[in-house]
Amino acid sequence: MDAIRFKRYWIPIVAVVAVALVLVATVGRGGGVRTVPLPQPMFNDAQLISSSTTPPTEAQCESVGRRCFTPQSVQGAYNLAPLYRAGLNGAGQTIAIIDSYGSDTIAHDLHIYNQAFGLQPMCGEEGVTCAAGMPTFSRLALQGSPATIAPPSTSRGTGQENKAAWALEVSLDVETAHAIAPMANILLVTTPTAETLGVQGFPQMMAAEDYVVQHHLANVISQSLASAEDAFSSTQSLLKLRYAFVHAAQNGVTVLGASGDGGSANGTKTPVGQGGSLIPYPTVEWPASDPLVTGVGGTYLCTDPTNTSTRVADSSVAPAKCIANPGAAEVGWTFSGGGFSHVFTKPAYQGTLPAGSTAIGTMRGVPDVAFQASAGTGALVYITLPPDGSSGLLCGGAPCSTGWYDIGGTSLSTPQWAGLVAIADQLNGGGLGPINTALYKIGADPARYANDFFDVTLGNNQTVSTVAGYPATTGWDPVTGLGTPNAANLVPDLVSAAHGH
Repeated sequence: MDAIRFKRYWIPIVAVVAVALVLVATVGRGGGVRTVPLPQPMFNDAQLISSSTTPPTEAQCESVGRRCFTPQSVQGAYNLAPLYRAGLNGAGQTIAIIDSYGSDTIAHDLHIYNQAFGLQPMCGEEGVTCAAGMPTFSRLALQGSPATIAPPSTSRGTGQENKAAWALEVSLDVETAHAIAPMANILLVTTPTAETLGVQGFPQMMAAEDYVVQHHLANVISQSLASAEDAFSSTQSLLKLRYAFVHAAQNGVTVLGASGDGGSANGTKTPVGQGGSLIPYPTVEWPASDPLVTGVGGTYLCTDPTNTSTRVADSSVAPAKCIANPGAAEVGWTFSGGGFSHVFTKPAYQGTLPAGSTAIGTMRGVPDVAFQASAGTGALVYITLPPDGSSGLLCGGAPCSTGWYDIGGTSLSTPQWAGLVAIADQLNGGGLGPINTALYKIGADPARYANDFFDVTLGNNQTVSTVAGYPATTGWDPVTGLGTPNAANLVPDLVSAAHGH
């Protein structure tokens, strides 16, 4: 995997610790490391494939060692078509997406995306006349909405508040959630900083989520942001932030969280002017580790990216992980965050696991489920960047450009799962609330589990040689959780299990 440049810093993604847009590479020049966590966008890698408004061909993607999935090929791989034929598409439900900063051009970008793939237009996207029954895209910026501009040329920042990275995250989250649940409303909720200094960062994000919950603005919340549990200054400083999840559970809102893009290895926050440090033992990331949150891990989706109707394994083309596992439709993603919490004890719902599962001891296991996440088998998203996009804003390893990016990370798996939950909410007639108990109830029944999940049994999430990782196994494992969804079977069964059946 190539290095990722964040502002002015080149960081080898596998040299020290692989986390999304890594901000935690080495011990800083000053020696000390502050342990206040940085909520980061959980996309792992992004590469510009085409600057046209027309999506790139699969041949273009393969020319740079990737296979790129369209909305339709993802729908085919996870068996969504029967749901759509039954009128289950998220209608009447609302997905809240939580991101820092937002994007100045998302209404335009969403329109290009929908036009390119023939998706349902949304009221609120550029160039669309609203009509009755149309899903709505809207934005909520409770604490201000700074423009997505490059830092001044004299900036000596560490790249912790890279607005371009979050703008690309916005395109990823909004576009892929819409692709799974095309009739669901999407509410983009933004906060004006990604930094966590006292009363900013995570506290702002949790306050924004709680506002969404208390004002009944959404049925499901998607969080493509995370920080290692062990990066917090204390357990108490983490626990005081989870009130939004408590209120969500009380109000029938499902909360999803990306499990992280560092595998079993994570780091402390990058202090200004210094640098971060590798946590020298296996760790997991919060909010995904919270028992009230459904943690979403990732896979390599080794299916035919040109097949829009069925799930057919394809081991003939890149990435190497698919070629190395002939016949496998999915492989556990190397960078899928997972392991065992150091904060939360094992919840009751993880007491019974599918046969053959990795054992969960006394602490919560992460993640709960998975979805396509590797950038090598990533999704196409479209973004238009501000006028100064070529003079200081960086996306991946190069100056940002307008066009189609192939992108991966648990930021990709999480909003897609949010779309599935919105479809389940539609069938349920309203929010399901926390779904983990229902997911593991299905997992505890061999017939239901085999029917509802694609069990991913290959792969390992060790990303740093000095930090132990975990293998994907039969049943639950700390790479892919229970596995990925066979959507047409899982969605109705999830609703049934949520009601105790």
